[in-house]
Amino acid sequence: MFQLALLLGAMFLLQGVLSVFQMRHFSREFVKLRRKGKVACGRKSGGFHAGAIVMFLIDEDGVIQEGKKLMGVTCFARVTDLPGFQGKFVGGLTQADLPKYGKNLRKAILDASNTYNKFMAGEVIPEPPSPFQRAGRTLAGVIRT
Repeated sequence: MFQLALLLGAMFLLQGVLSVFQMRHFSREFVKLRRKGKVACGRKSGGFHAGAIVMFLIDEDGVIQEGKKLMGVTCFARVTDLPGFQGKFVGGLTQADLPKYGKNLRKAILDASNTYNKFMAGEVIPEPPSPFQRAGRTLAGVIRT
């Protein structure tokens, strides 16, 4: 039993270390885009499905110059190019612009568009709840019923 606990602990620690490397890679890619200009970001967590983060380099008018995505279930996912959006207005992206992508990637792209529109309207962009906040809300809902 002790060996199983030790193995699980080691796996948890390894996953944490690999996640740090993934976030460093993402941060470097974000900084590269940010040095070129404004960046619109969107995200959709995946849970047990592939989550997605998109970044669009935009010009002063909100026209997409370059797109990048980070999508996957594991900490081995890396930032890759997201072609097909160059020249499109980020605030005007709709479902019709995204037919060939997975569900969470489509939602992340629409989130980037929505976030851009809120920012341009001067609205506050809310932070998404943390996993602990979501778990607490779920638990509170179960206890109340």
